[in-house]
Amino acid sequence: MGMDFVMNHVWLRPLFMSVLVVTAVMTTCAWSIWFERKLSARMQNRLGPTIVGPAGLLQPLADALKMLRKEILIPRDADPWLFRLAPPLVLFCTVAALAVVPWSETIYIADLDVGILWVLALAGLMLLPIWIAGWASNNKYALFGGMRAVAQGISYEIPLLLSAMVPVILAGSLNLKDIVRFQHDHGWFVLWPPGIGLVAFVVFFVTSLAEANRIPFDVPEAESELIAGISVEYTAMNLGLFPMAEYVHTLISSAVAATLFLGGWDGPFFDATWYDGVVWMVLKTGVLFVFIYVLRWSLVRFRSDQLMYACWVWLLPLALGLVGAAAVWVKLTQGQG
Repeated sequence: MGMDFVMNHVWLRPLFMSVLVVTAVMTTCAWSIWFERKLSARMQNRLGPTIVGPAGLLQPLADALKMLRKEILIPRDADPWLFRLAPPLVLFCTVAALAVVPWSETIYIADLDVGILWVLALAGLMLLPIWIAGWASNNKYALFGGMRAVAQGISYEIPLLLSAMVPVILAGSLNLKDIVRFQHDHGWFVLWPPGIGLVAFVVFFVTSLAEANRIPFDVPEAESELIAGISVEYTAMNLGLFPMAEYVHTLISSAVAATLFLGGWDGPFFDATWYDGVVWMVLKTGVLFVFIYVLRWSLVRFRSDQLMYACWVWLLPLALGLVGAAAVWVKLTQGQG
């Protein structure tokens, strides 16, 4: 009775879902650091974390406690207020995108009619605190990292948005739940329409990697050139918020890609119980999440000129063509399904 009251109450339900989803995602991202360290170690014939806890499982907790104990230092010539504001603002913009991601028919925070626009708008807005961090640090490496991040984000935001519009055009809705329901009735967009959906999925996945600054698109924080990019002057927990935001952004990108192209919570026994949908959504998101890790430790970083060339010469025209092809497909199949 108590759970039914919470789930049906106009104010308590969003609050309960917010706490549930954010806690689950933040916990997953914290321990995904352990998983990535283990995975990369195995790929390089190493052991990875083994000391803290069974199989090193408590290593993320030890790292967090270490950062919390360290002193927060502010460079003498930095802008103190903006310097302090940037790290939590980066994480806030990232976590806010969780509001519209549906994990099942009933597990979601907010059901917005323009859900995909909310996600893409926050992805673009995240560039602001990144630039603030680079500028406020008063460090040339941080400034160069901020400039690279802004240039990369603005460039790759365009093909990202265009590729996301392919499911929107096919489903006729900007609502993420409506897109999942449409795929339940007509098939996953990664397989349908033939060719169009699969290529759109690849473009969306690649550009989301660039938005998250993941290898091979980690030019803004290239260690061999910029030491650590925008976070070079940060210490303690302020330093830890940047990689945490990156991991959360990667998880959200995987969840949105699974929602737009892989049917979201749709799977066998879809109508049986509510947690079947959650299981399928988590499974699809997890596969993409792990694949991103494999790519990170398998590829090398692009040069800045290669990064921009790939976006403006290849990905942008391809994304424009996909939007046109999706529109033509919808026009030709109107009245047939």
